Amino acid sequence: MKFKVFLPLMGLIFSQLLCAQNTKLIDSLKLELESRKEDDSIKVMILTRLHEKLMFSKPEEAKAYAEKELEISKKINYRRGIAVGNMHLGDYYGNRSENDSALYYYTIAKEHFKAINSTRGLIFINHSLSSIESTNGNLDKAISITKENIELIKTHEKEGEPKTKFLGAQYNSLANIYIEKANFKTALIYAFKALEAFEAINHESRKADVLKQIGDIESGLENHESSIKYFKEALDIYERFEETFYAAYTYNSLGISYQNLNDYASAESYFNLAVENAKKVEDNLGITNALHNLGEIKRLQNKNTEAKKILIEAKTIAEKENIKLGLANALHSLSKIDYQSKNYNSSLNNNKDAIDISKSLGAMSHLADLYKYRSTILEGLNKSNDALGFLKLYHTINDSLFTTKKSQQIEELKAIYESEKKEAKITLQKKEIETLNTQTENDKLTKTLYGIGMFSFLTIAGLIYFSFKQRIKKNKIEREKQEEILKQEIEFKKKELASQTLHLVQKNTFISELKENLEKIKQSPQLFKVEFRRLVMLLRKESAEDKDWEVFKSYFSEVHNNFDIKLKEIYADITEKEIRLASFLRMNLSTKEIASMLNVLPESVSKSKYRLKKKLNLNKDVDLNQFLNNL
Repeated sequence: MKFKVFLPLMGLIFSQLLCAQNTKLIDSLKLELESRKEDDSIKVMILTRLHEKLMFSKPEEAKAYAEKELEISKKINYRRGIAVGNMHLGDYYGNRSENDSALYYYTIAKEHFKAINSTRGLIFINHSLSSIESTNGNLDKAISITKENIELIKTHEKEGEPKTKFLGAQYNSLANIYIEKANFKTALIYAFKALEAFEAINHESRKADVLKQIGDIESGLENHESSIKYFKEALDIYERFEETFYAAYTYNSLGISYQNLNDYASAESYFNLAVENAKKVEDNLGITNALHNLGEIKRLQNKNTEAKKILIEAKTIAEKENIKLGLANALHSLSKIDYQSKNYNSSLNNNKDAIDISKSLGAMSHLADLYKYRSTILEGLNKSNDALGFLKLYHTINDSLFTTKKSQQIEELKAIYESEKKEAKITLQKKEIETLNTQTENDKLTKTLYGIGMFSFLTIAGLIYFSFKQRIKKNKIEREKQEEILKQEIEFKKKELASQTLHLVQKNTFISELKENLEKIKQSPQLFKVEFRRLVMLLRKESAEDKDWEVFKSYFSEVHNNFDIKLKEIYADITEKEIRLASFLRMNLSTKEIASMLNVLPESVSKSKYRLKKKLNLNKDVDLNQFLNNL
C-alpha cells in the first residue's frame, strides 16, 4: 500500500524537477551568453538554442535572440548562422501569420542554405515556403516548391527512416494541396504514396492521418463505402494511441459517409461519438460541426424537437466563438425545421441570416443551397415570383460551380495524362540511349581491333603514354581530393570541438544544479533518504566520468596539432589535469567557464594556472594564455 502512494509522489516531484530543469537550462544558457565576450560560432549556437527554447513561450524574446545570432553571424561571416538566423525570423513572422515578412526572411535563408549545400536546411525552408504559398492561395506555386523538396530528398538524403519520413510528409502535403484544388484523383495518388512511406517505417500516427485523408478524398469522389473503410482504419490507430482530438473528426467523417448511404442509425451513433470526443478536448469548432450534423440527422428522421434543441446549442457555440460557417449551417437547418413546422416567417429570417453570412465568406456552394431553399419557403407562402427569382439565382451559381468543377476535372486529367506521357517519353529515351551506347561500344571495339592490326606498335606506345598521363592526372585529382577531405575534416572537428565544449559546460552546470535540488529534497520525509543517497552517488559518479573529456581531448588534439604531446616535450611530468587546464586555456575559455567544466571553484582554477606557469618555467612577464596559443 505504501509503495502505491510512494510512486505517484516520486513521479510528481521528479516531473516538477524536470520542468524546473528546462527553466534552469535556459538560465544556464543565458549565463553562458553573458560570460562569453567573444563573438564566435559558439555564441551563435547558444543564441540558436535560446531562440528554439523560447520561440513559442516567449516569442518576442526569442525574436531578439534570432536577431542577435544573425548580427554576429554576419560579423564573423558564418554562413550557416546567417541562414539559420533568417530562418528563425521567418518562423517568428510565420507564427504571427505575417506571411509577407516570413517569405522575405525564408527566401534569404534559402539562398544561404544553397550556398553551403545544406540539404536539410533547404528541405525545412521549402516546407515552410510551400505552406505559406498554399495559405495565400498560390496553390500551383506551393505544388512546385513541394515537388522541388521531393527531388532534394530523393537526390541528397541518405537512405533510411529520415528520408522515408521526409518523403511521406511531402507527399502528404501535396495531397492536401490537390484537395484544395478539388483535384481528388491526383490527391489520392500522392496520399497513397505518403501512406506507403509511413507504413515502411511503421509510423503509426502519421499513417492514421493519411488514412483519414484518403477517406476524405474517397468521400469527395462519392466513394462512401470505400471512405468508411479508411476512416475505420484511422480510427483504430487514434483510439489505441488515445488521440481524442483526431478521433473526434474521424467519427464526424464516418457519420457523414453513413448519412450519404442513408444509414441514419449508424450516422447518428458516430455523430454522438464525435460530439462526446470534441467536448473532451474542448474543441469548439469540432463541437459545432458535430452538433450540426447530429441535429440534421435527427431532422431527417423527423425528430424535430430533439433536432431543434441540438441545433440551438450548435448555434450558441458558433456565435460565441465566431465560427461563421458553423453558424450558417445551424441557421440553415433551423430554417428547415421551421418550414416543416409551417413557421414560415421564422424560417425566412433564419434563411436570410445564413445567406448574409455565406455571402460575406464567399461560400458559393452554401449560398446556392440557401437560395434554393428560400425559393421553396416563398413557394409555400404563395410568393411565386419571388420564389422564381431565387430559383434563378440558385441555377446561376450552380451552373458556375458545375463549370468550375468540370474545368478542374479536365485540368486534372490533362495533368495526369501529361505526367504519364512524360514518364513514357523518359522510358523511351532511356532505351534509345542504351541502344546508342551499345552501338558506340561495338564501333569502338571494331576500330580498336582494326587499329591493333594496322598500327600495333604505335597503338601500344600511345596506350602506355596515355596510361602514364592518366595516372599522373589521377594522382593529382586524388591528392586534391584528399586535401579537400582533410580540410573538411578539420572544419568538422572544429565545429565538434566547439559543440563538445558547450556540452561539457552545460553538463557540469546541470549536475551542480541537480545536486542543489537533491539537497533540498533531503529535508523531506524519511521515505526519500535511501533514494536520495543512491541518486547523489550516481550523480557523483556521473560528474567524475571522463568519457566526455576523452571525446573533447580527441577532437582538440586533431584540431590543435597534438597539443598534449608538445606540452610533454616541454615538461615530461605534466599531469592529465594540467593538460586539461592548458587545453581549456588554449580554447580561450574564461576562469569561470573552466571552473564550471572542472566542477571546482574559480579560485582553484587561478591557483592551478599559477602552478602550471611555474612548472613550464615561464617568466613573470610571459602571459600563459599567449604562450599556449603560440605552442
